[in-house]
Amino acid sequence: MGWRGILGFEYGIVQAPLGPDISSPELVAAVSNAGGLGFLRAPDWESPDIVRELIRKTRSLTDKPFGVGVVLAFPHEENIKAILDEKVAFLQVSWGEISEDLVVEAHKAGVKVVPQVGSFEEAKKAVNVGVDAIIVQGREAGGHVIGQDSLFPLLPRIVDLVGDQDIPVIASGGIVDARGYVAALALGAQGVCLGTRFVATEESYAHPIYKKKLVEFDRTGYTDIFGRLRWPGAPQRVLETHFFNEWKYLPSHENEANQPVIGRSTIYGMEKEIRRFTGTVPNKTTTGDIESMAMYAGEGVCLLKDIIPAGEVVKQLVEGAQLLIQKKFSEIK
Repeated sequence: MGWRGILGFEYGIVQAPLGPDISSPELVAAVSNAGGLGFLRAPDWESPDIVRELIRKTRSLTDKPFGVGVVLAFPHEENIKAILDEKVAFLQVSWGEISEDLVVEAHKAGVKVVPQVGSFEEAKKAVNVGVDAIIVQGREAGGHVIGQDSLFPLLPRIVDLVGDQDIPVIASGGIVDARGYVAALALGAQGVCLGTRFVATEESYAHPIYKKKLVEFDRTGYTDIFGRLRWPGAPQRVLETHFFNEWKYLPSHENEANQPVIGRSTIYGMEKEIRRFTGTVPNKTTTGDIESMAMYAGEGVCLLKDIIPAGEVVKQLVEGAQLLIQKKFSEIK
């Protein structure tokens, strides 16, 4: 049936690499142990030792396949080398053009390459360099969103582009439940990639207040007020918190450089100060004015009702999809 596994894992459910460190080894292992595919997130700076430590910690918690996500817009060569040396099952890349040389190098190490794309043009380039699967991200997604197309018009175009090539297409953006999963399958996807739903789980490394807001708030905004200095030209989708609504018309010449420090976090063992508009999401260690920090979320946040174990998320998606598909088959008959 359509919800069965792709790329060697049991179900077509992918947990997005959640930055900077929200997709903890505990979250990734829980997703993979439940039959999905979990992704760690490599640091946004060169730190191969941290990458290796994350991989080995995850391997101590699961013997199932998992991957590591890398943002190509930041320094990454040493991090990718560590990922390939460790022979992790999957390398996920985003925010940059993937080269054929990287795909060949990864394949030599036995690592499959899964780029995330936000446009038809990006997908065409990825297919041409021989990637193993493609995550199609729609504008509905949370966090930093590179594309301007909505998921459901874009998805079937890329499915048609791939055709009968053995490159699974995975849908991402606003999907949080079985209905979104089945809708993506109906448009030709072979799996779904969820971010916001997995932030709101017991195992994610997000701050409890951030998780609570994901359940409480039901609207998101597409903006560029966060991280203008550190990551220019990278718009985000965030919760429409009271802070966001107060500052969403921030003049374009303003950025985080001249803003007050509103908190601190320890990220991969390094203590970092958080200035207003920095864009660093609060993790479990974060102190300070949590409610004035960036809280990334996709449009599907309006359907989130609870914070549950990651394995339960996978179970609900699979069982819900089975019931919906069986019900539709019986209605057609």
